[in-house]
Amino acid sequence: MTTTAANAATPAAALAKIRPRERDALLQSLRAGVVPRSGQQHIQVGRRREIEALVQDVDRIADGGSAVRFVIGEYGSGKTFFLHLVRSVALEKKLVTVHADLTPDRRLHASGGQARSLYAELMRSLATRSAPEGGALPAVVERFVATALEDARSRNISPDDAIRERLSSLSEMVGGYDFAQVIAAYWQGHEEHNETLQQNAVRWLRGEFSTKTDARNALGVRTIVDDANVYDHLKLMARFVRLAGYSGLLVCLDELVNLYKLPHAQARNSNYEQILRILNDCLQGTAVGCGFVLGGTPEFLLDPRRGLFSYPALASRLEENRFAQNGLVDYSGPVVRLASLTPEDLYVLLTKLRHVYAAGDSDRHLVPDDALAAFLSHAARRVGDSYFRTPRTTIRAFVDLLAILEQNPEVDWTDLIERTEIAPDTSPDPLSPESSASDDATVDADDDDDELASLRLG
Repeated sequence: MTTTAANAATPAAALAKIRPRERDALLQSLRAGVVPRSGQQHIQVGRRREIEALVQDVDRIADGGSAVRFVIGEYGSGKTFFLHLVRSVALEKKLVTVHADLTPDRRLHASGGQARSLYAELMRSLATRSAPEGGALPAVVERFVATALEDARSRNISPDDAIRERLSSLSEMVGGYDFAQVIAAYWQGHEEHNETLQQNAVRWLRGEFSTKTDARNALGVRTIVDDANVYDHLKLMARFVRLAGYSGLLVCLDELVNLYKLPHAQARNSNYEQILRILNDCLQGTAVGCGFVLGGTPEFLLDPRRGLFSYPALASRLEENRFAQNGLVDYSGPVVRLASLTPEDLYVLLTKLRHVYAAGDSDRHLVPDDALAAFLSHAARRVGDSYFRTPRTTIRAFVDLLAILEQNPEVDWTDLIERTEIAPDTSPDPLSPESSASDDATVDADDDDDELASLRLG
């Protein structure tokens, strides 16, 4: 290990104590290869400038502006961890956050309920600083009502008038009139102690009504959240949370590679059109108090046949700054590429993992500093440079090593390191180079069918 790496390591004594519950949750997540839901600050290393760029976005959203970022990195490079970290920052700055992974059943645009399914998942995940685990939508509505009541008392007007006055700004937006009616229905249920009416209002806000008839019978409104208006309702929710006293709304969408994997060109392009709409609104500042962070792989962005760059309008807006070459970087554009961790970063990461495993007690460290350098050297020999680009397997192997040493104190770490199995982290994407030979023919056929159909229609 170089002197630079040694100097980069944070002294164990300077690291904070860690609660046992938080320690266990962190370690269980890391050993399973998933991102911890809390405590990311204990293991965050590197990517300082990328984080600073996203923090500036959060500040812009809180100031009533808008922002959109595409976080691009290889599978296992830390995209999801990065998105969770940004969410944590947003919550600390009094933003409301929602997050979801795109799947075959959850898309930005669809005609079979997949977009409404995405919206419902986002609303279920709605989080605030006091409820970071999600499920905070009822609390946000309650806070809006409480704020309106306080305003009514201070101005000596009726609560109904105060609520409707506050919601009047939403009526000019697409779907805003019914949105305001649903909030008013919640207030009515609050006044009349009608829990059913309140629950129906929350169900509507979550996008859980599947038919307009059910919504009309329950709440007297004519519309519901459907595939065609998901983005409009996200903008409404961003305005609403600001009326409730929060700073804005941050929408985090991960696994956008699932759009890249859609077999039909028309379905992909419809989703890319929705991304273009989001991008245009955010860059022009018309999505007030709303921001998007979208996570995807390089193929999702760059593939000229099926990625975002296959859509000319997106390619022109997302192309890299031509002056960002020869070591020069630009973090002001919409695309943030997650750089590989350096050897120094990984050394600091192992230092922090060792400290987390010891619950913040430096006297309980299971391995000395020499073991960290030896482990990294072993990882580099086994998987080469990929352990910088996709550190997930290295992290899992190191935590597994610590687990064995904790439960078998008679074992010497030097005997275990050389026996540690570390394999490159490979993508489960069925369209990866290793497994796409047969699939490409099917995808091409589907694309050709779509093109022939459009020619016939033309």
